[in-house]
Amino acid sequence: MKKFSVVVAGGGSTFTPGIVLMLLQHQERFPLRAIKFYDNDGARQETIAEACKVILREQAPEIEFSYTTDPKTAFTDVDFVMAHIRVGKYPMREKDEKIPLRYGVVGQETCGPGGIAYGMRSIGGVLEIVDYMEKYSPDAWMLNYSNPAAIVAEATRRLRPHAKILNICDMPIGIEGRMAQIAGLKSRKEMRVRYYGLNHFGWWTLVEDAHGNDLMPKIREHVAKYGYVPSADEPGVEASWNDTFAKAKDVWALDPSTFPNTYLKYYLFPDYVVAHSNPEHTRANEVMEHREKHVFSSCAAITKAGESSAGELEIDEHASYIVDLATAIAFNTQERMLLIVPNQGAINNIDPEAMVEIPCLVGSNGPEPLTVGKIPLFQQGLMSQQVAVEKLVVEAWVEKSYLKLWQAITLSKTVPSASVAKAILDDLIAANKDYWPDLK
Repeated sequence: MKKFSVVVAGGGSTFTPGIVLMLLQHQERFPLRAIKFYDNDGARQETIAEACKVILREQAPEIEFSYTTDPKTAFTDVDFVMAHIRVGKYPMREKDEKIPLRYGVVGQETCGPGGIAYGMRSIGGVLEIVDYMEKYSPDAWMLNYSNPAAIVAEATRRLRPHAKILNICDMPIGIEGRMAQIAGLKSRKEMRVRYYGLNHFGWWTLVEDAHGNDLMPKIREHVAKYGYVPSADEPGVEASWNDTFAKAKDVWALDPSTFPNTYLKYYLFPDYVVAHSNPEHTRANEVMEHREKHVFSSCAAITKAGESSAGELEIDEHASYIVDLATAIAFNTQERMLLIVPNQGAINNIDPEAMVEIPCLVGSNGPEPLTVGKIPLFQQGLMSQQVAVEKLVVEAWVEKSYLKLWQAITLSKTVPSASVAKAILDDLIAANKDYWPDLK
């Protein structure tokens, strides 16, 4: 069985240990000969990498492991690039969230002005990694789950149209896991679904079990009362996430024939979101205070002790999806998966150049999108508006256009007026002076 070489771009991420653990757990179906880490922050990466070195030495000493800040070393002789970069790290995420909240607007890392700001930082970083891959390992595939995935996907479609890059998101997978629990199944893999939309902006139109039995009535009854919260005493879920999953019942009520992606709450109930936000302490602060500290302290403890039992590191749910995708490409499995791909008529009443999130059959030649057909006017209207936002952001980045970025923020459904959009934009420009192109 062929063995593969993988580089994790964003080696200093708190999600990297979970990806390594997931890769090790699935060696029987996706065997590895080498794992490399790449990050432009060497000190941050070293803390994560040294702990992963201990884990690999214990569990799979035959896998060659290295980490570097040198692109040539990192991207030479690899089969897959698994990219999850965060340009500006969590301190910039904090600004993405807090600046809009000053003006009574949703502060969220991928939605609204915060997502647009993050997108303007991410485009250049993701394109840089694509270019490294094409230069040093032109036959490799890039599996990109860097956020904001919708804007990044539009940028790669427009600016690197022939690159072997697949843009993915784990949020639908997490929601499907909850649906499976609600339906009494052991795993989301026991379900078959139909879904369409944009990243963080979509709807399920069918959920059935492996035998073709319709699971939607049972799930619908639960969602109408509790949203996507499987039980009242669900352990280990942070309050902000629990609120998001519970709020799904109100989002669902706008179209009870479907099930919504939870992120739609930011677009459909922005007043609720702002009212329940603390402008002085946002999700970025929660992550820095908890997950960030926990992962880095665990990694330091593992490195110091020289054994993995010294720290607590967990397999991340989204990592399993990455292994599924890599396996589908490597072994031509034709697995059905949700990917962000050019529409090209799959949804026939939406812009053919929109980057849509739909089911695809995945094999060694990449994704084959499945036809969705015509979608209802409500979803068509929402999606068309959001596609325009994403395209304007990329045009603003390419053209260094202040006007187009102002238009993009104004057009976001989370923003009440052009004057508020302009005030937010001016503050974001000042905050992002080290990351954005100089806008004219």
